[in-house]
Amino acid sequence: MSVVLPSIASSKEEAAPVRTLVVDDSVVVRTVIERILNTDPGFTVTHKTNSAEHALNYLSAHEVDLVLLDIELPGQSGIAALPAILRANPRTKVVILSGNCRAGSAPAIEALALGASDIFAKPGSGSFGEQFPHTLIERLSRLFTSGQAVANPPPLRVEAEPAAEPLACLGIGASTGGIHALGQLFAGMREPLGVPILLTQHLPASFTQYFAEQLTRMTSLRVKVAEHGERVVPDTVYVAPGNANLQVRAGLHGRVNIVLDPARTPAGNLPGVDPMFSSMAQAYGAGAAGIVLTGMGRDGTVGARDVVAAHGWIVAQDEASSVVWGMPGSVAGEGLSCALLEPYAIMDFVAHRGKIKG
Repeated sequence: MSVVLPSIASSKEEAAPVRTLVVDDSVVVRTVIERILNTDPGFTVTHKTNSAEHALNYLSAHEVDLVLLDIELPGQSGIAALPAILRANPRTKVVILSGNCRAGSAPAIEALALGASDIFAKPGSGSFGEQFPHTLIERLSRLFTSGQAVANPPPLRVEAEPAAEPLACLGIGASTGGIHALGQLFAGMREPLGVPILLTQHLPASFTQYFAEQLTRMTSLRVKVAEHGERVVPDTVYVAPGNANLQVRAGLHGRVNIVLDPARTPAGNLPGVDPMFSSMAQAYGAGAAGIVLTGMGRDGTVGARDVVAAHGWIVAQDEASSVVWGMPGSVAGEGLSCALLEPYAIMDFVAHRGKIKG
């Protein structure tokens, strides 16, 4: 049995301005952010407030596309309010804009794990400078442009039959919004797959250990940061360190070992999904399968070609559930994905398609 999904056509209409809610306890910061955003035709600030409580009241009656959220707020903190903000409108993207949530910090990882789309460190209220407005607009614009649907991708066929060979290794690649998607992905895993799982999430090296600890809370599987030379074993999630590509190499007697490569990919990613997938294709052939989750850009597409060429297969996150449909959209647009699914449904699909015949 198979189901053909309709092609996804990209809209050529000019996009409406991104409706933005600014939540910050400083009236100066709120005013500056409003001025910055309103000078760009791609954004419009529809409301400003100084507390999470007021923000939730506003969201109960109004829809916005983007919430810029400070952490330090009177009453409930921004991180504490983040789940409720996302529930108020699941399609709203939340970006943490705070001086107390810099890259690599525990609050940054916590915010990403709860569903924030990005983290942006704001300068002090009196030192915004000339670069900050440009950088802010650029970063925010990526969230609403990099994930646009690929024009007229081919129809995608969801195969219900088992794959050509039983699943031997599963690779997962993700970027922007990936931590939230991973939580949903592992929540949808009913039972262990009996294979090693390789995971590349675009994060700086300083995030890696805390990220692995967060993953441990999401799944009953063993989770560890990958180490060069170690042998991969079933039902263990190997996390790519932030300063190296996670790859595998087949050795004697069927053993497969981890290889960590510190070289950036041609696209500039480190760690990269492409080298992980490509190495899986070489080591496992038709037993390799990959999942491409939400993220900017095209990382994973080159590696997905190698997996499919080796008679393995790829599943991509669907557009509706993605924070940014760049990476999965690129894979889908090239006809490399056998299914487009929301994260909760992916592991069931993988378990069914990858099972042993007979």
